[in-house]
Amino acid sequence: MTAVATTESVLHPEIARRRTFAIISHPDAGKTTLTEKLLLYGGALHLAGTVKARRAERHATSDWLAMEKERGISVTTSVLQFDYHGFRVNLLDTPGHEDFSEDTYRTLVAADCAIMLLDNRKGVEERTRQLYAVCRRRKLPIFAFVNKCDRVGRDPLELLGLLEEELELPVAAAMWPVMQNDTLQAVVDRRRQIVHWFQRGGDHGASRVAVETSPLSHEDIAKHTSQAVADRTFEELALLDEAGNALDDAAITAGELVPLYFGSALTNFGVEPFLDDFLRLAPVPAARSVEGGIVEPSDEAFTGFVFKIQANMDPRHRDRIAFVRLTSGHFEAGLQVTLGRTGKPLRLNLPQQFLAQERTHVEEAWAGDVIGVHDRGNLRIGDALFTGKPVVFDDIPRFPPEHFSRISVRDPLRRPHLDTGLRQLAEEGAVQLFRADPQASVPDIVGAVGQLQFDVLLHRLQHEYGVPAKLESLGMSHARWISGTKEAMQKATSMRDRMVLYDQKGQTVLLFANAFAMRWAERESEGLVLREFPE
Repeated sequence: MTAVATTESVLHPEIARRRTFAIISHPDAGKTTLTEKLLLYGGALHLAGTVKARRAERHATSDWLAMEKERGISVTTSVLQFDYHGFRVNLLDTPGHEDFSEDTYRTLVAADCAIMLLDNRKGVEERTRQLYAVCRRRKLPIFAFVNKCDRVGRDPLELLGLLEEELELPVAAAMWPVMQNDTLQAVVDRRRQIVHWFQRGGDHGASRVAVETSPLSHEDIAKHTSQAVADRTFEELALLDEAGNALDDAAITAGELVPLYFGSALTNFGVEPFLDDFLRLAPVPAARSVEGGIVEPSDEAFTGFVFKIQANMDPRHRDRIAFVRLTSGHFEAGLQVTLGRTGKPLRLNLPQQFLAQERTHVEEAWAGDVIGVHDRGNLRIGDALFTGKPVVFDDIPRFPPEHFSRISVRDPLRRPHLDTGLRQLAEEGAVQLFRADPQASVPDIVGAVGQLQFDVLLHRLQHEYGVPAKLESLGMSHARWISGTKEAMQKATSMRDRMVLYDQKGQTVLLFANAFAMRWAERESEGLVLREFPE
Protein backbone atom coordinates (compact mmCIF):
# COMPACT_ATOMS: atom_id res chain seq x y z
CA MET A 1 0.00 0.00 0.00
CA THR A 2 2.29 2.67 -1.28
CA ALA A 3 1.80 6.12 0.19
CA VAL A 4 1.53 9.08 -2.18
CA ALA A 5 2.17 12.70 -1.19
CA THR A 6 -0.92 14.76 -0.42
CA THR A 7 -1.30 18.54 -0.49
CA GLU A 8 -2.49 19.87 2.87
CA SER A 9 -4.32 22.88 1.44
CA VAL A 10 -7.02 20.76 -0.24
CA LEU A 11 -7.82 18.68 2.83
CA HIS A 12 -10.65 19.07 5.29
CA PRO A 13 -9.23 20.75 8.44
CA GLU A 14 -9.89 17.63 10.50
CA ILE A 15 -7.83 15.50 8.10
CA ALA A 16 -5.08 18.10 7.81
CA ARG A 17 -4.43 18.03 11.56
CA ARG A 18 -3.98 14.22 11.68
CA ARG A 19 -0.48 12.80 12.15
CA THR A 20 -0.08 9.02 11.98
CA PHE A 21 3.36 7.57 12.56
CA ALA A 22 5.32 4.59 13.87
CA ILE A 23 8.42 4.44 16.04
CA ILE A 24 11.10 2.01 14.86
CA SER A 25 14.36 1.00 16.52
CA HIS A 26 16.72 -1.76 17.54
CA PRO A 27 15.75 -3.51 20.81
CA ASP A 28 16.81 -1.63 23.94
CA ALA A 29 17.18 1.73 22.18
CA GLY A 30 14.47 3.13 24.48
CA LYS A 31 11.53 3.08 22.09
CA THR A 32 8.80 2.29 24.61
CA THR A 33 10.25 4.85 27.01
CA LEU A 34 10.17 7.53 24.29
CA THR A 35 6.59 6.54 23.48
CA GLU A 36 5.58 7.11 27.09
CA LYS A 37 7.30 10.49 27.18
CA LEU A 38 5.49 11.61 24.03
CA LEU A 39 2.26 10.65 25.80
CA LEU A 40 3.40 12.53 28.89
CA TYR A 41 4.06 15.73 26.96
CA GLY A 42 0.92 15.20 24.91
CA GLY A 43 -1.12 15.27 28.12
CA ALA A 44 -2.27 11.66 27.80
CA LEU A 45 -0.33 10.67 30.94
CA HIS A 46 0.16 12.52 34.19
CA LEU A 47 2.89 10.19 35.43
CA ALA A 48 5.11 8.13 33.14
CA GLY A 49 6.27 4.66 34.08
CA THR A 50 9.33 3.12 32.48
CA VAL A 51 9.92 -0.38 31.22
CA LYS A 52 12.42 -1.04 34.00
CA ALA A 53 10.64 1.05 36.58
CA ARG A 54 12.13 1.73 39.97
CA ARG A 55 8.79 0.79 41.46
CA ALA A 56 7.64 -2.65 40.46
CA GLU A 57 3.99 -1.70 40.23
CA ARG A 58 4.57 0.63 37.26
CA HIS A 59 4.71 -0.69 33.72
CA ALA A 60 5.03 0.97 30.34
CA THR A 61 1.65 2.27 29.24
CA SER A 62 1.98 0.90 25.72
CA ASP A 63 2.87 -2.62 26.96
CA TRP A 64 -0.48 -4.16 27.85
CA LEU A 65 0.01 -7.92 27.42
CA ALA A 66 0.85 -9.67 30.68
CA MET A 67 3.99 -11.10 29.09
CA GLU A 68 5.17 -7.62 28.10
CA LYS A 69 4.81 -6.43 31.67
CA GLU A 70 6.66 -9.48 33.01
CA ARG A 71 9.60 -9.35 30.60
CA GLY A 72 9.87 -5.61 29.98
CA ILE A 73 9.68 -5.98 26.20
CA SER A 74 7.15 -5.03 23.54
CA VAL A 75 5.83 -8.03 21.62
CA THR A 76 2.83 -6.49 19.88
CA THR A 77 1.98 -3.18 18.28
CA SER A 78 0.13 -0.70 20.49
CA VAL A 79 -2.13 2.01 19.12
CA LEU A 80 -1.99 5.25 21.11
CA GLN A 81 -4.00 8.37 20.36
CA PHE A 82 -3.99 11.83 21.85
CA ASP A 83 -4.34 15.52 21.01
CA TYR A 84 -1.42 17.93 21.22
CA HIS A 85 -1.35 21.63 20.28
CA GLY A 86 -4.14 21.23 17.74
CA PHE A 87 -2.86 17.98 16.22
CA ARG A 88 -4.63 14.63 16.44
CA VAL A 89 -1.84 12.12 16.98
CA ASN A 90 -2.08 8.44 16.03
CA LEU A 91 1.07 6.82 17.43
CA LEU A 92 1.83 3.24 16.48
CA ASP A 93 4.34 1.75 18.93
CA THR A 94 5.90 -1.30 17.28
CA PRO A 95 7.82 -4.28 18.72
CA GLY A 96 11.56 -3.74 18.63
CA HIS A 97 12.52 -7.42 18.73
CA GLU A 98 13.25 -8.95 15.32
CA ASP A 99 11.17 -12.04 16.15
CA PHE A 100 8.08 -9.86 15.73
CA SER A 101 9.05 -8.39 12.36
CA GLU A 102 5.71 -9.22 10.77
CA ASP A 103 3.76 -7.14 13.26
CA THR A 104 6.11 -4.20 12.76
CA TYR A 105 6.04 -4.41 8.94
CA ARG A 106 2.24 -4.57 8.89
CA THR A 107 2.08 -1.52 11.13
CA LEU A 108 4.41 0.48 8.89
CA VAL A 109 1.85 0.02 6.12
CA ALA A 110 -0.60 2.01 8.26
CA ALA A 111 1.85 4.85 9.02
CA ASP A 112 2.54 8.04 7.06
CA CYS A 113 6.03 8.52 8.49
CA ALA A 114 8.37 7.02 11.06
CA ILE A 115 10.57 8.10 13.96
CA MET A 116 13.87 6.22 13.89
CA LEU A 117 15.27 5.94 17.39
CA LEU A 118 19.04 5.46 17.79
CA ASP A 119 21.21 4.63 20.80
CA ASN A 120 23.88 7.33 21.16
CA ARG A 121 26.54 4.69 21.83
CA LYS A 122 25.70 2.35 18.97
CA GLY A 123 24.27 4.45 16.14
CA VAL A 124 22.49 2.50 13.41
CA GLU A 125 22.13 -1.18 14.37
CA GLU A 126 21.10 -4.16 12.27
CA ARG A 127 17.43 -4.18 13.27
CA THR A 128 17.22 -0.46 12.50
CA ARG A 129 18.71 -1.08 9.06
CA GLN A 130 16.08 -3.70 8.29
CA LEU A 131 13.21 -1.46 9.34
CA TYR A 132 14.66 1.51 7.50
CA ALA A 133 14.80 -0.58 4.31
CA VAL A 134 11.06 -1.20 4.67
CA CYS A 135 10.45 2.53 5.14
CA ARG A 136 12.52 3.35 2.07
CA ARG A 137 10.52 0.92 -0.06
CA ARG A 138 7.34 2.63 1.08
CA LYS A 139 8.94 6.09 0.71
CA LEU A 140 8.04 6.99 4.29
CA PRO A 141 9.59 10.22 5.62
CA ILE A 142 12.03 9.49 8.46
CA PHE A 143 12.79 11.58 11.57
CA ALA A 144 15.91 10.45 13.48
CA PHE A 145 16.14 10.86 17.27
CA VAL A 146 19.42 10.03 19.03
CA ASN A 147 18.44 8.76 22.47
CA LYS A 148 20.26 8.16 25.77
CA CYS A 149 22.26 11.39 25.59
CA ASP A 150 22.15 11.46 29.40
CA ARG A 151 25.19 9.17 29.29
CA VAL A 152 28.54 9.05 27.51
CA GLY A 153 28.18 8.20 23.83
CA ARG A 154 29.64 8.77 20.41
CA ASP A 155 30.59 12.22 19.18
CA PRO A 156 27.46 13.90 17.69
CA LEU A 157 29.27 14.80 14.45
CA GLU A 158 30.41 11.20 14.11
CA LEU A 159 26.83 9.99 14.62
CA LEU A 160 25.55 12.38 11.97
CA GLY A 161 28.13 11.13 9.48
CA LEU A 162 27.42 7.48 10.23
CA LEU A 163 23.69 8.03 9.89
CA GLU A 164 24.04 9.72 6.51
CA GLU A 165 26.32 6.93 5.29
CA GLU A 166 23.92 4.22 6.46
CA LEU A 167 20.74 5.80 5.16
CA GLU A 168 22.17 6.96 1.84
CA LEU A 169 20.04 10.06 2.28
CA PRO A 170 21.07 13.59 3.27
CA VAL A 171 20.74 14.25 7.02
CA ALA A 172 20.32 17.71 8.53
CA ALA A 173 20.67 18.51 12.23
CA ALA A 174 17.43 20.17 13.32
CA MET A 175 18.53 20.21 16.97
CA TRP A 176 22.10 20.08 18.24
CA PRO A 177 23.25 18.93 21.70
CA VAL A 178 25.11 21.05 24.21
CA MET A 179 27.24 18.54 26.10
CA GLN A 180 29.14 19.10 29.34
CA ASN A 181 31.12 16.29 30.94
CA ASP A 182 29.72 14.03 28.20
CA THR A 183 26.11 14.53 29.30
CA LEU A 184 23.32 16.54 27.73
CA GLN A 185 22.62 19.99 29.15
CA ALA A 186 20.59 21.59 26.38
CA VAL A 187 19.63 21.36 22.71
CA VAL A 188 20.05 24.14 20.17
CA ASP A 189 17.11 24.68 17.82
CA ARG A 190 19.08 25.60 14.71
CA ARG A 191 16.09 26.85 12.75
CA ARG A 192 14.86 29.23 15.45
CA GLN A 193 18.31 30.00 16.90
CA ILE A 194 17.24 29.32 20.48
CA VAL A 195 18.57 27.03 23.22
CA HIS A 196 16.42 24.77 25.42
CA TRP A 197 18.07 24.33 28.85
CA PHE A 198 16.87 21.41 30.97
CA GLN A 199 16.73 20.98 34.71
CA ARG A 200 17.09 17.47 36.04
CA GLY A 201 14.08 16.43 38.15
CA GLY A 202 14.01 14.23 41.21
CA ASP A 203 11.40 11.70 40.06
CA HIS A 204 13.51 9.86 37.49
CA GLY A 205 11.67 11.31 34.50
CA ALA A 206 8.15 10.48 35.64
CA SER A 207 6.99 14.07 35.11
CA ARG A 208 7.82 16.89 32.73
CA VAL A 209 11.14 18.63 33.28
CA ALA A 210 11.51 22.36 33.75
CA VAL A 211 12.87 24.05 30.64
CA GLU A 212 14.40 27.50 30.19
CA THR A 213 14.83 28.93 26.69
CA SER A 214 17.29 31.61 25.65
CA PRO A 215 18.53 33.13 22.38
CA LEU A 216 21.52 31.32 20.93
CA SER A 217 24.72 33.12 21.91
CA HIS A 218 28.25 32.18 22.84
CA GLU A 219 28.01 34.15 26.07
CA ASP A 220 24.81 32.46 27.22
CA ILE A 221 26.15 28.94 26.66
CA ALA A 222 29.36 29.86 28.48
CA LYS A 223 27.29 31.24 31.37
CA HIS A 224 25.30 28.02 31.71
CA THR A 225 28.24 25.65 31.19
CA SER A 226 31.82 26.80 30.57
CA GLN A 227 33.91 28.66 28.03
CA ALA A 228 35.25 25.39 26.64
CA VAL A 229 31.76 23.99 26.12
CA ALA A 230 30.64 27.20 24.42
CA ASP A 231 33.70 27.17 22.13
CA ARG A 232 33.15 23.55 21.13
CA THR A 233 29.40 24.00 20.56
CA PHE A 234 29.88 27.01 18.31
CA GLU A 235 32.65 25.27 16.38
CA GLU A 236 30.28 22.38 15.70
CA LEU A 237 27.42 24.71 14.71
CA ALA A 238 29.73 26.62 12.36
CA LEU A 239 30.79 23.35 10.73
CA LEU A 240 27.13 22.35 10.27
CA ASP A 241 26.36 25.74 8.70
CA GLU A 242 29.28 25.54 6.30
CA ALA A 243 29.43 21.86 5.36
CA GLY A 244 26.13 20.36 6.54
CA ASN A 245 22.83 20.02 4.73
CA ALA A 246 20.43 22.93 4.91
CA LEU A 247 17.13 22.43 6.70
CA ASP A 248 14.44 22.24 4.01
CA ASP A 249 10.93 21.65 5.37
CA ALA A 250 9.52 20.54 2.01
CA ALA A 251 12.32 18.00 1.50
CA ILE A 252 11.77 16.62 5.03
CA THR A 253 8.04 16.17 4.50
CA ALA A 254 8.67 14.54 1.12
CA GLY A 255 11.09 12.04 2.66
CA GLU A 256 14.10 13.41 0.77
CA LEU A 257 15.90 14.76 3.85
CA VAL A 258 16.20 13.23 7.33
CA PRO A 259 16.11 15.73 10.25
CA LEU A 260 18.24 14.74 13.23
CA TYR A 261 17.40 15.38 16.90
CA PHE A 262 19.16 14.61 20.20
CA GLY A 263 17.75 13.91 23.64
CA SER A 264 17.15 11.52 26.51
CA ALA A 265 13.77 9.87 26.83
CA LEU A 266 14.69 8.65 30.32
CA THR A 267 15.24 12.17 31.71
CA ASN A 268 12.81 13.89 29.27
CA PHE A 269 15.61 16.11 27.92
CA GLY A 270 14.89 17.15 24.35
CA VAL A 271 11.53 15.38 24.12
CA GLU A 272 9.25 18.42 24.03
CA PRO A 273 11.27 20.41 21.43
CA PHE A 274 11.40 17.29 19.28
CA LEU A 275 7.65 16.65 19.54
CA ASP A 276 6.83 20.26 18.63
CA ASP A 277 9.10 20.23 15.58
CA PHE A 278 8.13 16.73 14.47
CA LEU A 279 4.38 17.35 14.42
CA ARG A 280 4.88 20.58 12.49
CA LEU A 281 6.93 18.83 9.81
CA ALA A 282 5.32 15.37 9.72
CA PRO A 283 3.19 14.73 6.62
CA VAL A 284 -0.58 14.91 6.56
CA PRO A 285 -2.44 11.65 5.80
CA ALA A 286 -1.15 10.35 2.48
CA ALA A 287 -2.99 9.15 -0.58
CA ARG A 288 -2.90 5.38 -1.12
CA SER A 289 -2.35 3.40 -4.28
CA VAL A 290 -5.03 0.85 -5.15
CA GLU A 291 -5.65 -1.33 -8.15
CA GLY A 292 -6.30 1.01 -11.05
CA GLY A 293 -5.75 4.31 -9.25
CA ILE A 294 -5.28 6.33 -6.11
CA VAL A 295 -7.43 6.87 -3.01
CA GLU A 296 -7.09 10.47 -1.81
CA PRO A 297 -7.76 11.23 1.87
CA SER A 298 -10.05 14.06 0.67
CA ASP A 299 -12.30 11.64 -1.26
CA GLU A 300 -15.84 11.82 0.06
CA ALA A 301 -16.40 8.05 0.18
CA PHE A 302 -15.12 6.16 3.21
CA THR A 303 -12.27 3.69 2.67
CA GLY A 304 -9.97 1.89 5.05
CA PHE A 305 -8.02 -1.33 5.52
CA VAL A 306 -7.43 -3.76 8.37
CA PHE A 307 -3.74 -3.93 9.33
CA LYS A 308 -3.97 -5.67 12.69
CA ILE A 309 -6.32 -7.98 14.58
CA GLN A 310 -5.99 -8.52 18.33
CA ALA A 311 -7.96 -11.04 20.35
CA ASN A 312 -8.48 -10.80 24.10
CA MET A 313 -7.37 -7.24 24.70
CA ASP A 314 -9.95 -7.54 27.46
CA PRO A 315 -9.61 -11.20 28.57
CA ARG A 316 -12.75 -10.92 30.69
CA HIS A 317 -14.89 -10.52 27.57
CA ARG A 318 -12.91 -12.63 25.05
CA ASP A 319 -13.19 -9.78 22.58
CA ARG A 320 -11.59 -9.44 19.16
CA ILE A 321 -10.63 -6.04 17.80
CA ALA A 322 -9.76 -5.24 14.19
CA PHE A 323 -7.59 -2.15 13.77
CA VAL A 324 -8.57 -0.13 10.72
CA ARG A 325 -6.51 2.65 9.13
CA LEU A 326 -8.91 5.16 7.56
CA THR A 327 -7.63 6.23 4.15
CA SER A 328 -10.40 8.55 2.97
CA GLY A 329 -13.63 10.17 4.00
CA HIS A 330 -15.44 10.70 7.26
CA PHE A 331 -16.43 7.83 9.55
CA GLU A 332 -19.42 7.89 11.90
CA ALA A 333 -20.33 5.21 14.43
CA GLY A 334 -22.64 2.58 12.93
CA LEU A 335 -21.51 3.22 9.37
CA GLN A 336 -22.40 0.39 6.99
CA VAL A 337 -19.52 -0.52 4.68
CA THR A 338 -18.76 -3.22 2.15
CA LEU A 339 -16.15 -5.84 2.98
CA GLY A 340 -14.15 -6.10 -0.23
CA ARG A 341 -13.06 -9.74 0.16
CA THR A 342 -16.65 -11.02 0.36
CA GLY A 343 -18.67 -8.19 -1.16
CA LYS A 344 -21.02 -8.36 1.83
CA PRO A 345 -22.26 -5.42 3.90
CA LEU A 346 -20.82 -4.90 7.36
CA ARG A 347 -21.90 -2.43 10.02
CA LEU A 348 -19.08 -0.92 12.08
CA ASN A 349 -20.65 -0.55 15.50
CA LEU A 350 -19.02 0.59 18.75
CA PRO A 351 -15.84 2.03 17.19
CA GLN A 352 -13.06 2.71 19.66
CA GLN A 353 -9.81 4.58 19.94
CA PHE A 354 -7.03 3.60 22.25
CA LEU A 355 -4.43 4.47 24.82
CA ALA A 356 -2.88 0.98 24.79
CA GLN A 357 -5.45 -1.24 26.58
CA GLU A 358 -7.62 1.69 27.64
CA ARG A 359 -10.45 2.36 25.22
CA THR A 360 -12.66 5.30 24.41
CA HIS A 361 -15.83 5.08 22.35
CA VAL A 362 -15.75 7.47 19.39
CA GLU A 363 -18.62 8.82 17.36
CA GLU A 364 -16.54 9.90 14.38
CA ALA A 365 -13.10 9.63 12.80
CA TRP A 366 -11.35 10.98 9.71
CA ALA A 367 -8.84 9.85 7.13
CA GLY A 368 -5.53 9.30 8.91
CA ASP A 369 -7.12 7.95 12.10
CA VAL A 370 -6.86 4.41 13.38
CA ILE A 371 -10.01 2.94 14.91
CA GLY A 372 -10.75 -0.40 16.51
CA VAL A 373 -13.94 -2.20 15.58
CA HIS A 374 -15.42 -5.25 17.25
CA ASP A 375 -15.09 -8.26 14.99
CA ARG A 376 -16.87 -11.60 15.23
CA GLY A 377 -14.48 -13.38 12.91
CA ASN A 378 -15.51 -11.63 9.69
CA LEU A 379 -12.35 -9.61 9.14
CA ARG A 380 -8.83 -10.57 8.09
CA ILE A 381 -5.58 -8.64 7.92
CA GLY A 382 -5.46 -6.75 4.63
CA ASP A 383 -9.24 -6.52 4.19
CA ALA A 384 -10.54 -3.43 2.40
CA LEU A 385 -13.63 -1.60 3.69
CA PHE A 386 -15.47 1.01 1.62
CA THR A 387 -18.78 2.78 1.06
CA GLY A 388 -18.36 3.88 -2.56
CA LYS A 389 -16.87 2.07 -5.52
CA PRO A 390 -14.86 -1.07 -4.70
CA VAL A 391 -11.17 -0.64 -3.90
CA VAL A 392 -8.39 -3.21 -3.69
CA PHE A 393 -5.34 -2.11 -1.72
CA ASP A 394 -1.85 -3.47 -2.30
CA ASP A 395 -1.17 -6.60 -0.29
CA ILE A 396 0.21 -6.22 3.22
CA PRO A 397 3.62 -7.96 3.27
CA ARG A 398 3.89 -11.48 4.66
CA PHE A 399 6.97 -13.43 5.60
CA PRO A 400 7.75 -17.15 5.44
CA PRO A 401 8.17 -18.86 8.83
CA GLU A 402 11.67 -19.89 9.87
CA HIS A 403 10.72 -22.03 12.89
CA PHE A 404 8.29 -24.96 12.91
CA SER A 405 6.97 -27.02 15.81
CA ARG A 406 4.33 -29.64 16.41
CA ILE A 407 1.84 -28.46 19.02
CA SER A 408 -0.10 -30.68 21.38
CA VAL A 409 -2.02 -30.64 24.63
CA ARG A 410 -1.82 -33.32 27.33
CA ASP A 411 -5.52 -33.27 28.17
CA PRO A 412 -7.58 -34.32 25.08
CA LEU A 413 -10.59 -32.53 26.52
CA ARG A 414 -8.72 -29.23 26.07
CA ARG A 415 -8.13 -29.84 22.36
CA PRO A 416 -11.19 -27.79 21.25
CA HIS A 417 -9.91 -24.85 23.32
CA LEU A 418 -6.46 -25.24 21.73
CA ASP A 419 -8.00 -25.21 18.25
CA THR A 420 -9.97 -22.05 19.07
CA GLY A 421 -6.88 -20.32 20.42
CA LEU A 422 -4.73 -21.32 17.46
CA ARG A 423 -7.33 -20.15 14.97
CA GLN A 424 -7.76 -16.76 16.61
CA LEU A 425 -4.04 -16.17 17.11
CA ALA A 426 -3.34 -17.16 13.50
CA GLU A 427 -5.95 -14.67 12.31
CA GLU A 428 -4.05 -12.02 14.28
CA GLY A 429 -0.90 -12.98 12.38
CA ALA A 430 0.79 -14.16 15.59
CA VAL A 431 1.62 -17.58 14.06
CA GLN A 432 0.95 -19.54 10.87
CA LEU A 433 -0.84 -22.91 10.92
CA PHE A 434 -0.12 -26.06 8.93
CA ARG A 435 -1.18 -29.68 8.73
CA ALA A 436 1.11 -32.67 8.29
CA ASP A 437 -1.86 -34.63 6.92
CA PRO A 438 -3.94 -32.83 4.27
CA GLN A 439 -7.03 -34.73 5.47
CA ALA A 440 -6.61 -33.70 9.11
CA SER A 441 -9.51 -31.69 10.49
CA VAL A 442 -7.37 -29.39 12.62
CA PRO A 443 -3.82 -28.00 12.24
CA ASP A 444 -1.09 -29.58 14.33
CA ILE A 445 1.98 -27.60 13.15
CA VAL A 446 2.72 -23.96 13.95
CA GLY A 447 5.21 -21.76 12.14
CA ALA A 448 6.78 -18.50 13.27
CA VAL A 449 9.23 -15.96 11.90
CA GLY A 450 11.05 -15.76 15.26
CA GLN A 451 11.54 -18.22 18.10
CA LEU A 452 10.21 -15.75 20.69
CA GLN A 453 6.82 -15.89 18.94
CA PHE A 454 6.50 -19.46 20.25
CA ASP A 455 7.04 -18.24 23.80
CA VAL A 456 4.28 -15.68 23.31
CA LEU A 457 2.04 -18.34 21.76
CA LEU A 458 2.38 -20.70 24.73
CA HIS A 459 1.94 -17.85 27.21
CA ARG A 460 -1.23 -16.59 25.56
CA LEU A 461 -2.70 -20.07 25.12
CA GLN A 462 -2.16 -20.68 28.84
CA HIS A 463 -3.42 -17.33 30.14
CA GLU A 464 -6.11 -16.42 27.61
CA TYR A 465 -7.51 -19.82 26.64
CA GLY A 466 -6.61 -21.98 29.66
CA VAL A 467 -4.61 -24.41 27.51
CA PRO A 468 -1.17 -25.54 28.77
CA ALA A 469 0.20 -26.62 25.38
CA LYS A 470 3.66 -27.92 24.50
CA LEU A 471 5.80 -27.64 21.38
CA GLU A 472 8.19 -30.09 19.70
CA SER A 473 10.56 -28.60 17.14
CA LEU A 474 10.58 -30.14 13.65
CA GLY A 475 14.20 -29.12 13.10
CA MET A 476 13.33 -27.34 9.85
CA SER A 477 14.26 -23.73 9.10
CA HIS A 478 13.30 -22.88 5.51
CA ALA A 479 9.90 -23.04 3.80
CA ARG A 480 8.75 -22.79 0.20
CA TRP A 481 5.30 -23.14 -1.29
CA ILE A 482 5.56 -25.51 -4.24
CA SER A 483 3.64 -26.41 -7.38
CA GLY A 484 4.51 -28.21 -10.61
CA THR A 485 4.15 -31.46 -12.49
CA LYS A 486 3.12 -34.63 -10.66
CA GLU A 487 6.54 -36.19 -11.24
CA ALA A 488 8.40 -33.10 -10.00
CA MET A 489 6.22 -32.86 -6.89
CA GLN A 490 6.79 -36.55 -6.06
CA LYS A 491 10.54 -36.22 -6.50
CA ALA A 492 10.77 -33.02 -4.45
CA THR A 493 8.74 -34.38 -1.55
CA SER A 494 10.44 -37.76 -1.28
CA MET A 495 13.90 -36.56 -0.19
CA ARG A 496 15.06 -37.16 3.39
CA ASP A 497 16.19 -33.62 4.20
CA ARG A 498 12.74 -32.13 3.84
CA MET A 499 9.15 -32.39 5.08
CA VAL A 500 5.81 -31.79 3.41
CA LEU A 501 3.12 -29.69 5.07
CA TYR A 502 -0.15 -28.14 3.96
CA ASP A 503 -1.27 -24.62 4.80
CA GLN A 504 -4.76 -23.48 5.77
CA LYS A 505 -5.79 -23.25 2.11
CA GLY A 506 -4.50 -26.73 1.31
CA GLN A 507 -1.45 -25.51 -0.61
CA THR A 508 1.66 -27.68 -0.42
CA VAL A 509 4.57 -26.34 1.62
CA LEU A 510 8.03 -27.91 1.54
CA LEU A 511 10.24 -27.54 4.61
CA PHE A 512 14.01 -27.81 4.35
CA ALA A 513 16.55 -28.55 7.07
CA ASN A 514 18.91 -25.84 5.81
CA ALA A 515 19.52 -23.29 3.08
CA PHE A 516 21.74 -25.68 1.10
CA ALA A 517 18.93 -28.24 0.73
CA MET A 518 16.54 -25.52 -0.39
CA ARG A 519 18.94 -24.12 -2.98
CA TRP A 520 19.62 -27.62 -4.31
CA ALA A 521 15.88 -28.20 -4.77
CA GLU A 522 15.50 -24.88 -6.56
CA ARG A 523 18.37 -25.74 -8.90
CA GLU A 524 17.79 -29.45 -9.56
CA SER A 525 13.99 -29.93 -9.48
CA GLU A 526 12.94 -29.57 -13.10
CA GLY A 527 9.25 -28.83 -13.49
CA LEU A 528 8.96 -27.59 -9.90
CA VAL A 529 8.02 -24.03 -8.92
CA LEU A 530 9.13 -22.82 -5.46
CA ARG A 531 7.63 -19.64 -4.03
CA GLU A 532 8.51 -17.73 -0.90
CA PHE A 533 4.82 -16.91 -0.31
CA PRO A 534 1.54 -18.69 -1.04
CA GLU A 535 -0.45 -17.82 -4.15
